[in-house]
Amino acid sequence: MSITALDGKRFAEMVIQGANHLAANAKMVDALNVFPVPDGDTGTNMNLSMTSGAKEVKKNVQEHIGKVGVSLSKGLLMGARGNSGVILSQLFRGFSKSIESKGKVDAKEFAAALEAGVETAYKAVMKPVEGTILTVAKDAAKRGVQVANQTNDIVLVMEEVLKEAKASLNRTPELLPVLKEVGVVDSGGQGLVCVYEGFLAELKGEKLPDSPDTLPSMDELVSAEHHKSAQSHMNTEDIVFGYCTEFMVKFEEDKLKKYPFNEKEFRNDLSQFGDSLLVISDDDVVKVHIHSEQPGEVLTYGQRYGSLINIKIENMRQQHTNIVGETKTPLVTDHSRTSSEKQEYGIVTVSMGSGIAELFKSIGAHEVIEGGQTMNPSTEDIVNAIKKVNAKKVFILPNNKNIIMAAEQAAEVSEDEVYVIPSKSVPQGLSALLAFNPSTDVQSNEAAMRDALSHVKTGQVTFAVRDTQIDGLEIEKDDFMGIAEGKIVVKNKDKGKAAEELLTKLLDEESEILTILYGEDVSWEEVTKLTEFVEEKYADVEIEVHSGNQPIYSYIFSIE
Repeated sequence: MSITALDGKRFAEMVIQGANHLAANAKMVDALNVFPVPDGDTGTNMNLSMTSGAKEVKKNVQEHIGKVGVSLSKGLLMGARGNSGVILSQLFRGFSKSIESKGKVDAKEFAAALEAGVETAYKAVMKPVEGTILTVAKDAAKRGVQVANQTNDIVLVMEEVLKEAKASLNRTPELLPVLKEVGVVDSGGQGLVCVYEGFLAELKGEKLPDSPDTLPSMDELVSAEHHKSAQSHMNTEDIVFGYCTEFMVKFEEDKLKKYPFNEKEFRNDLSQFGDSLLVISDDDVVKVHIHSEQPGEVLTYGQRYGSLINIKIENMRQQHTNIVGETKTPLVTDHSRTSSEKQEYGIVTVSMGSGIAELFKSIGAHEVIEGGQTMNPSTEDIVNAIKKVNAKKVFILPNNKNIIMAAEQAAEVSEDEVYVIPSKSVPQGLSALLAFNPSTDVQSNEAAMRDALSHVKTGQVTFAVRDTQIDGLEIEKDDFMGIAEGKIVVKNKDKGKAAEELLTKLLDEESEILTILYGEDVSWEEVTKLTEFVEEKYADVEIEVHSGNQPIYSYIFSIE
């Protein structure tokens, strides 16, 4: 089959099959991940990024390839996660920019677009490292341009692009010593190869399997031991900057008047906070990826330009520990455990569910007390947590109205300077914690954290343990109840329907960000169905999803 002109419809199918093939191989890509940090999530992040791009493309399938490219670029930008996911988004951002005005492209234009994507991706990275997805993309695009000067067949060009991408991938261990030491190829480069394999298959009219029959050969993966994750060759303590921090800043005119945005200056300023920095911006938002030891400081800096959206902070030391089964390390570097000298600030919070606990710790909590609706911690529990923090000034976030009194009692009997922020829900607690700024005085922090409580709406979905009548609703045992701001407003036999009905009451035209914390009784399929409902009905609302793994509540919603 020979193709001399590529239109939007065929390109859309290439994107979709590329995304599907990457999704099918995401776990294999995860297993290769050792650089820049051995946290084992490259395949997952690239999959989520590419899936977001493909989803946007599906909404806008048309003949004009430039317009399809714009959709791909937009979807990737909004969904980009992790180093390789953000770089992937930049590869196709540059690609799409190159073809934006074109209805169709020929072989030379297609190859030139691949090369334009490489240039954009290199510019987005503060310190490009060879032997990564960048190298694979660069070598493949260069080969594509060479072949396009000899043939007008896009299929032949894509065949050579893929062939060179695989060859470049096999060379990555020679460029990046850590890959050679462990015996693997670059995980991001492998993810890009998966995308290109999908592209070529679509051009040739073939369909790749939904899941791999076997893992790649030993030669293809440079003798990787696939029964053993590559991450096991690394030590958790080797991770210098422990928190993978991603967020977007939605520009606000009043803030830009005081701090005019310049992407180069913004990137240089952020570089002081960590490494693996990626910054990409358009007229409305700037997206940031950085590995930092103090994610709160990074977020505070970003806020000077606008409002924060799509925040994701992951503890890479914990990710690595979970993968290799090492002795569990603290989720937060707690200097009080290794020094008798008190730190300036400490934060104690109450949480139910391991996922929510990790989320609190990832954004700055020093001690998380297990507790909640059915297991309220005692005053003594809170006092002990205050002591463990070993700080001069301690903030407590109870996150439940029934725990506020115990927290206040703990503050009274504690020998330390303790401040209770009366958060009544997990979303309020998260909002208050994000408002904390370690560089300002205690009075300013207390005021900012208390003020943050009023900027978030809260909802929960739980189940009834007996028949009852409350708030005008006849509720039967095992009904799912939707609670908005402490009041039961919805009941339904179906968990998903209860969640949808509750969100319909909570979301309005002023809602900007919806955070979903799903519980231990909720499957990923149920979460996906719920997010699709929100995307369809509330297109302008940004959605963040976290596994809270909490009992009692199937869902906890936060709306800002």
